[in-house]
Amino acid sequence: MNAADEILFPALAAGHGDSLAIICSERRCTYNELVRLTNRFGNAVLAAGLRRGEPVLMLMKDTPELVAAYLGVMRAGGISVALNTRLTLKDLAYVVTDSRARFLFADNEFLPVVAETRSLLSDFPRVVASSAQTDQFADFLAGQSDELAAADMEPTEPCLWSYTSGTTGYPKGVVHVHGSIPLGSKYVEHALKVQPGMRIFATSKLFFAYALGQCLIGGLRLGATLILNEGWPDAAAAVATIEREQPDVVLSVPALYRTMLRSGIANNEALRRVKTYLSAGERLPEQLCREWIDTTQTTLLEAFGSTESLFLFISTNRDAVRPGSCGRPVPWVEVRLVSEDDREITRPDEPGDLWVRIASLFHHYHNRPEVTAAAMRDGWWRTGDVFAFDADGNWHAQGRSDDMLKISGQWVNPSEVEEVTLTIPGVVEAAVVGAPDNDGLIRLTLFAVAAADKATPELEKCVVETLRSRLSIYKCPRRIQFVDFIPRTATGKLQRFKLREMLVA
Repeated sequence: MNAADEILFPALAAGHGDSLAIICSERRCTYNELVRLTNRFGNAVLAAGLRRGEPVLMLMKDTPELVAAYLGVMRAGGISVALNTRLTLKDLAYVVTDSRARFLFADNEFLPVVAETRSLLSDFPRVVASSAQTDQFADFLAGQSDELAAADMEPTEPCLWSYTSGTTGYPKGVVHVHGSIPLGSKYVEHALKVQPGMRIFATSKLFFAYALGQCLIGGLRLGATLILNEGWPDAAAAVATIEREQPDVVLSVPALYRTMLRSGIANNEALRRVKTYLSAGERLPEQLCREWIDTTQTTLLEAFGSTESLFLFISTNRDAVRPGSCGRPVPWVEVRLVSEDDREITRPDEPGDLWVRIASLFHHYHNRPEVTAAAMRDGWWRTGDVFAFDADGNWHAQGRSDDMLKISGQWVNPSEVEEVTLTIPGVVEAAVVGAPDNDGLIRLTLFAVAAADKATPELEKCVVETLRSRLSIYKCPRRIQFVDFIPRTATGKLQRFKLREMLVA
């Protein structure tokens, strides 16, 4: 088998070869054209000496070239590794060293950071400038056939790595195998009701598992059309793309939905024409979900997945929208909640660690055997996330297990405090962390971002009074600090460790 064929050939077999696979600004690429470009990439890396099971790094914007390179490397028997284009110099050097890759495709604008990284390392991959307009790129593909016999891979052989977003330190290389890919279209077909020819737009980039799994893999496998944005879409750019390309399905994150609402651009008529919006990456506050639905008169679903699962596996769907809930596990996943004393939780509303078993589960963490062993048990993976299910069977994200705090002998979920804080007019972002006081006892600190000119003593007083009126006293922060921004990863995930560092400093 070959993962690239599992992605591309269902659409071809269904007769969609001349249908659009990719829209990228003014460019249009059909499935037949994508296959030909994919094969040229595959032949080119083979001619350059690619070995079976060897990683190839890609520091590229979301373009047809990235998609073709990604699939071409897999067809040739290599491992595709798309990198975050906002990696710091330190993280890029780490990934290059960790992967020991011999090839790196980099778009022109990233060549300066590549050159700087090269100066720090004694061993560095061969670099190919991968922008479509460059001579080096044209030379690399020159004379290569647009036909390629795909490498016949075992289901357990790696086909892609995704590096985690690094919310707690250096990223981990999450290894997925060829046998994981056939599951790829189930979620987008089941929950998002995607059909051939429908247009999908993700504001998240393709190097993130969110867009990679649901769009590049799931969308193409179903014969849908991917709408790509080369840049990092802010709220205005995202709306402009929606206006111009008219997607049927939009995938984004809570932070961007909030920005579109607060800026007023969520009132744009074009947003009402989208059939389904999806939110993932972090918890979607119930109030934010309801506000989006009321403003746009559309459907906003919430789902949960991970880099390790590749595809989303807990979700609401168009037939069962549940604001404030992630929905229910999809039929093809096994999930369970485990208590601190290693007991399986069967009662509603009791939080526990989420364990998952699914056919697309990652094989291992690259070069991290101890971390892999600690996270896996009999085919089950401990996600590190805390969930609870209610009496109706809907699942609710409670945050990361390492975020839960014991205050005065009782557990506090920071996201509960944050969600109440975000209901206060004038507060646009909130994050809660715990830190020891002078006596060594853990106490809560609330970091908040105020709307323009709203960071006043009156707002702080309102926050204190609101929290005291709506939360148990032990859940109320002892300290409130207004800041200019809340540190987040490129996907919008909260980096609590940086807030804790601010407290120590």
